[in-house]
Amino acid sequence: MLDFRVYTFLAVCRHMNYTKAAEELHITQPAVSQHIRYLETLYGVRLFISEGKKVHLSPAGERLLQAATTLKNDEAHLKELLACVPEQAPTLRFGTTRTIGESVISTPLASYIHRHPDADIRVSIGNTDELLHKLSNGDIQFAMVEGYYDERIYDSLVYRTEPFIPVCASCHRFKREPGQLKDLLGEHLLIREPGSGTRDILEKNLEIKNIRLTDFAHMTEVGSMHVILQLLEKDAGVTFLYRTAVEEGIEDGRIRELQLRDFQMEHDFAFIWNKGSIYGDVYREICRELQ
Repeated sequence: MLDFRVYTFLAVCRHMNYTKAAEELHITQPAVSQHIRYLETLYGVRLFISEGKKVHLSPAGERLLQAATTLKNDEAHLKELLACVPEQAPTLRFGTTRTIGESVISTPLASYIHRHPDADIRVSIGNTDELLHKLSNGDIQFAMVEGYYDERIYDSLVYRTEPFIPVCASCHRFKREPGQLKDLLGEHLLIREPGSGTRDILEKNLEIKNIRLTDFAHMTEVGSMHVILQLLEKDAGVTFLYRTAVEEGIEDGRIRELQLRDFQMEHDFAFIWNKGSIYGDVYREICRELQ
């Protein structure tokens, strides 16, 4: 079991405020300070740096946060494994981004269920930022994401590499057929919400071309891939997304892929989990099964 003072450290990291950490843990602020001093003495380092009324993690504190988060999540997984004895039914808690959840995961997950009919499986669907938060909190064991993540914090296994493409409704009429990114700036852009991997990837690739989302004439932000696809088919705008999300529409002629000279890109769908987890090999095996 983790030392109770480590949980105090994690609470301070969540709030970056000793008073709020004390309120969450239902202890006094002096007790919080005492717990942090104990850890600093134990490890011989400063964990937090104070600047006026604000505190932030020291470099050593950042390392402890990563390690403590992994240990906390491993402990939660261990409790679930012990609770399965003697039945030995596996427990699987993972998350997927909305693109993967709506377009990719159903077939491999169905195969996994058939191979493990007694498994207790819980799948969370959210954007990349939400899933990273769930990993940090120990709410899920691993995640399938298409967005960017910090390789210093997470171990990973590539699921597959997917083309990221510009598309419009097949019936859409341009004033002039677009040949490059700037030719789309007069269009209505359909875009996912902040924190979405799909949006993050688009923003970073547009930035390379010195283009911002606000350079488009109009923009509609939608937190659902399903709704974006419906709007796309109704010719409400153009968008950029993974080909797997619109493959069916392209094949049956409802959606058209735009051929732009200056936009050809691919990006990985990846399994990620907290770096250094003692269950890393277990997660790798589960991820390979889901492949």
